[in-house]
Parts: sequence; structure tokens; C-alpha cells
Amino acid sequence: MKRKAFVTSGCILLTVACLTGCTNFSRLDDPYIYSERTELYQSDNDQAKAAAFAQDLCVVPDDVSDKDSKVTAQAAAVFDLSDKTVLFAKNPFERMYPASTTKIMTALVALKYGNLTDKVTVTSDAVITESGASLCGIKPGDKLTLEQLLYGLMLPSGNDAGAAIATHLAGGEEAFARMMNEEAIKIGATGTHFMNPHGLNNENHYTTAYDLYLIFNEAMKYPEFRKIVGTEKYTTTYQHDSGKPVNVTWKDTNWYLTGERKMPVGLTALGGKTGTTQAAGSCLIMGSSDSSKREYISVVLKAPNHVGLYDNMTNMLNKIVE
Repeated sequence: MKRKAFVTSGCILLTVACLTGCTNFSRLDDPYIYSERTELYQSDNDQAKAAAFAQDLCVVPDDVSDKDSKVTAQAAAVFDLSDKTVLFAKNPFERMYPASTTKIMTALVALKYGNLTDKVTVTSDAVITESGASLCGIKPGDKLTLEQLLYGLMLPSGNDAGAAIATHLAGGEEAFARMMNEEAIKIGATGTHFMNPHGLNNENHYTTAYDLYLIFNEAMKYPEFRKIVGTEKYTTTYQHDSGKPVNVTWKDTNWYLTGERKMPVGLTALGGKTGTTQAAGSCLIMGSSDSSKREYISVVLKAPNHVGLYDNMTNMLNKIVE
């Protein structure tokens, strides 16, 4: 397999920490053991925190650029998680509207601070009236587990599920957005600011392609997240406000999972998240693996339309195997 790499990993300067002296810090045995990273973050040694943060990340200089006429999206990038290299980057630090890719952070916060078995009663906060908003169809008074809500959030991209999760964990969207922003800072996504748990457009709700990589990379450390975003179709039963059972099947919106688009030969889709609004255009971030089980994260933001989104993503994925 032939790979082109822009830059290898190293120390990166973030507003949350000055990452100096990385070469003197011993690497973690397994940087994907979340508890091990967290323990280091909570230490009193700022240098240890910085090195632990930086050592397992792909680093992109802010002046990097690549020209590819086949990548027409406004921002895009491919990250090799094994080599910690960047195979391609276009406007990786440009501020963009994330649309429903926002829900990756919503799921991350829910998995970190909630329990999948939590019983949630849907409130009126979950009533979304914006035209064109994607919904999973829950109603006030319905009773679901947090796990069911996460499937409703990530597969059919239910804005109503996002609102229900926010109310359950924080009492409302505003307080939950603060939790999202705190988590963003903790993982170095300092170019990101969230206003809601679902991604409906707000001029103060934004991210970057690189920050989405950071968020998705962190979420993929949770086996439950991997399972959810890698599910093509989910059938479940929850309780209606009347007490009667509601049987639903939610289908993922990722065409690579549903078979509506083929992955390049040699790659397997691990799952991801789409997002579309008029302001954000068509967006997709996803994980993939090759025949050697090496993993990658690919981001496409503001493609011109849905077909163009997958054309762009396929061109991005081809950079892994070319």
C-alpha cells in the first residue's frame, strides 16, 4: 500500500497547554486506553498532561495546504491513526458549520456522563419544529433508555433525540452545550463552539475539520460509540406516553454503511456521522480500516450536495489506498 504523508506527529501548540518537552516523556503502553489517558490528564504535572495529550494525535501545521481538483468540498482531511500522519488536508482549521456532525460530541458527552441503562422520559424540549429537521419520531411522555436515544440520535440523526439527551443529562440545551464546550476544550478542540446538541444552524455554533477529527477520535475510544455508529439498522421497542409499546426501526444515513455507496477496495467502513443544513452544506466524518486493521478518520465539510458529498469522500478514501 502506498501512502503520502504531509506531516508526522509531534508537539502541537494549543491554547489549553504548551506542549513542550514531549521527547522526554515515556509513551503510554496503549494510547487508546481512555482511563490511562484520563489519569495523566488529572495529574498535577502540566508537562505530563501536554505530552499525554499530544503523543497519540495527528498534527497538522496551520500553513499546510494541498491541491486536488477532485476535492471540491470547502474543507477536508484524512488522518492515519496508526502512523499519526495526515494524508491530505484542505482548510483543516477553517471555521465551519458542523450541522449534525455535532451529534458526535453529544454522544461523547452522553457516554462519558450518563449510563446506557438510564430511563429517560421525553419532555416538550424534544419538540423540534424547524422545517427540514431530521427526527427519530419520539414524543413528549415517551420513555426510552439512553442507549435507545443514542441510536435515535446517530442513525436517523434525530434532533429530537439530541434535545431529549440534553434535558436528561443537563436539564436543557443551554446547560448541555456548556458541557459540550468543556469537553471540546479538554480534547484540544479549541476552534469549536457549540450552542445546541443537534447542529441546527446558529452563527455561534461552529467547528473545524481538525477539531471534528479530535472529537471523533475521542468518541471512537468508547466501544459503545463504535457499535452505534457502525450499525446499519436498529430495531427496538420503547414505551409510548399512553403506556403502549412503540416498535421502530432506525436506518443509518451513511451510504457506505447502507451499501448505497461502495468503499474503495481494501477499506471497510467503521461508521461515522453525516450532517446537512443549508449553511453547512453536506458533511460527513467517518472511520475506516484497511486489510491490516490500520484505522483512519476522514472528514468532508461543505460539499455542494449529497451526491457530491460521497464523491468527495470517496476521493478522500482513495488517498489511503493509492
